[in-house]
Amino acid sequence: MGRQFEHLGDVEVLAAVVEQGSFTAAAVALSTTPSVLSRTITRLEARLGVQLLRRTTRSLGLTEAGRGYLEQVRQAFSLIAEAERAIQGQQSELSGGVRLSVPTTYGHYRLPPLLRRFTQRYPQVQVELNITNRNVDLVAEGFDLAIRLGSLPDSGLVARKLEDAALCLVASPEYLEQAGSPQDLDALRRHACLPFVLPSTGRISPWLFRQDGRELQWTPASRLQVSDDVLGVVSLAEQGLGICQTYDFIAAERLRQGRLVEVLPQLRGGSRPFSVIYAPHRRLSAACRALVEELVSAAVA
Repeated sequence: MGRQFEHLGDVEVLAAVVEQGSFTAAAVALSTTPSVLSRTITRLEARLGVQLLRRTTRSLGLTEAGRGYLEQVRQAFSLIAEAERAIQGQQSELSGGVRLSVPTTYGHYRLPPLLRRFTQRYPQVQVELNITNRNVDLVAEGFDLAIRLGSLPDSGLVARKLEDAALCLVASPEYLEQAGSPQDLDALRRHACLPFVLPSTGRISPWLFRQDGRELQWTPASRLQVSDDVLGVVSLAEQGLGICQTYDFIAAERLRQGRLVEVLPQLRGGSRPFSVIYAPHRRLSAACRALVEELVSAAVA
């Protein structure tokens, strides 16, 4: 017998769109795109055989059928939430398992203190942590959650942003003593830069700056390039091989210890987003929801 309510994730999207008042606002709240949400609603309407939303270029509203459907669905969701609260209240502690995949940057530097707090709060929850620079297939490989870097493609996955991680340029004191410290981008072109090659495209990842109030992408050129493990550029920079761009949360301790020195601080302001994602059709367990909230609340704090 097949699962009868696999479409509940689509129903939740309908509720979010109505509550937010537009596909655009709902996309921001759900960290996805309006086109993904529009296709989700269309899929739900096709399944039910009835139009739920009345869309125009200027407005968005429920049809009469959609209004009645959403009212009953909200009552059903309320009953489910009440049932979950009741059964969780019967247990002394939250339990279950979570399979989580994260990139090396987050896995080594951001996640450990968050997981320490989470495991102390929920000692009965088993966390299976996969640290890799490969974007895993959540559904095919059986992962509950994943943390991803960058703007997410129109994949239909639900995403909740964790942070916009600030970037900085760094080099070792030995390198700067020998090569000098660049004062602007023109001078930077004459230095040994340590770029990272994106495994998904085979292209060099551009460095991100902010200059005169504008965001600026700058592609470094170098005879020495790193692929697969982005932390490699930091290790090479520490050994005096050149200048690299990395996240503040990676460079912070090295800067405090004097192992690295910031370069061109007047150009800082670039950042890249990290998000936690999961499949919309999969009902997250209580343990997964607790970990998502831990990650998101820590990012907001």
